[in-house]
Amino acid sequence: MSDKVMNRWLAVVGAILIQLALGAIYAWSVFTPSLKEAGWTNVQTQAVFSAGLAAFAVVMVLAGRIMPKIGPRKLAIAGGVVLGIGYALAGLLKTTDFVPIFVLIGLVGGAGIGLAYVVPIAVGVRWFPDKKGLIMGLAVAGFGFGAMGWVKGAGAWGHLLENVGLSNTFAIYGVAFLLMVVIGGMFMVFPPDGWKPEGWTPPEAGGGATGGIDFTSGEMLKTPQFYMIFLCFVAGGGAGLMSIGLMKLFPGEALTANGYSAAEASAISGNAIAIFFSLANGLGRIGWGAMSDKLGRKLSIIIMLATQGVVVLAFPLMAGNANLLYLGATIIGFNFGGNFALFPSITADTFGNKFVGQNYPWVFLAYGVGGIAGPIMGGKLGDMGNFPLAFTICGVAVVAAAIVAALIKPAKKAA
Repeated sequence: MSDKVMNRWLAVVGAILIQLALGAIYAWSVFTPSLKEAGWTNVQTQAVFSAGLAAFAVVMVLAGRIMPKIGPRKLAIAGGVVLGIGYALAGLLKTTDFVPIFVLIGLVGGAGIGLAYVVPIAVGVRWFPDKKGLIMGLAVAGFGFGAMGWVKGAGAWGHLLENVGLSNTFAIYGVAFLLMVVIGGMFMVFPPDGWKPEGWTPPEAGGGATGGIDFTSGEMLKTPQFYMIFLCFVAGGGAGLMSIGLMKLFPGEALTANGYSAAEASAISGNAIAIFFSLANGLGRIGWGAMSDKLGRKLSIIIMLATQGVVVLAFPLMAGNANLLYLGATIIGFNFGGNFALFPSITADTFGNKFVGQNYPWVFLAYGVGGIAGPIMGGKLGDMGNFPLAFTICGVAVVAAAIVAALIKPAKKAA
C-alpha cells in the first residue's frame, strides 16, 4: 500500500458500505410498534432514539481526537465492533425491558456509530478536495439508504420481526452491522502526504470560503461562524429527526381519523418512512452535495432550510392524505439528507480541509442537540395529543435558521 497509491474511488465504496450499516439508527421506528405493544410509552420509544443520537454526536468528538493517533482504518473497525455488539447483546438478552435496550441500542449502539461516522468524511475530503460536495453526499448517502433496507428487512420484505421476533432481529442486525463496517473500514486510509488529484490546483491560503485557511478546533470555536453554522444544523437536524421519530405514529393517527382502516394507515405510514423518506434522505445527500458544488454551500443551505421550514409547517395538513403524506415525507427526507452533505462541506470550506476530521464533530454536536430536543418534544406532545404543535415549532425554527444562514460570512483568523 505504501508503494502504490490506492484508487481513490475505493474509499467511496468503503464509505458507502460503512454508512449503510450506520443508517440503522434511522430504522428505529420499525421497532417501536412492537415495543409499544410491550407497554412502552411514546416518550420511552423516542428516548432510545434520542440517546442514540446524543451518544453518536458526543462520541464523534472523541473519535475526531483519536483518529490522528490510531488512524482512520482502526477507528472505523472499532466503531463497527461497538455498534454490532450493542445490537447483538440486546438481542441475546431476549428482553423488551426499557433499560437494557436503552443502554445497549441507544447508548452503546450510538457510540459505535459515533466512532465510525466521521471516518468516511475525513477520508473523503482528503481524497476528493476537487469534488467536496458530491463526495460528502456519496460518503453519507448510505446512511440514508441504509434505513430503508433495515426497516424493510425487519418488516415488509424480510418479515424478520414476524418470523424470528424482535430479539433475534436485533441479534441478526448486530452481526450484519459489524461485518459491513469492518469490511468497509479496510479502505479507510488517507492519501500520502502531498498527494493531490491530477489536474487540481489547491485554493490559495486566504481564499475565505474555499478551504484555503486551516483552523484548528480551538481557533474555530472562537469564531461567530461556528455558532451560526451550529444553530442552523440544530434546527435543520432537529426538525428532520423529530419527523423521523413521528413518521409512523402521527400519520397513522391522522389517516385513521380521515377514514382509513388501521391496517391501511399502518401500511401507508410505513411506506412514508421506509420508502419515500428513506430514499429521499439518501438521494438528498447526493443531490444537495452535487448542487452545492455549483451553487455554493451557503446558498444551498439557505434554500434547503427555507423549503424544509415551509413543508414541516404544512405537514400536519398533509399527514392525513396518503399522496400528500408521501410528498411531504419525500421533501422532508430530501432536505434532511442534505444536512449531512452540506454541513461537513461548509465546515471544510470555512475552516479548512486539513482538520475537518477534528472540526466537523464539534459542528455535528448540533445533531445531538437536535436529536434530543426534536424527538423528545414530539413524543411528549404526542402523549398530550398534540403532534401538530411539534411540527409547527420545528417549522418556525427552520425558517429562522435559513435567515441565520444568510448572514454567515467567510471566517478570518484573528491577527
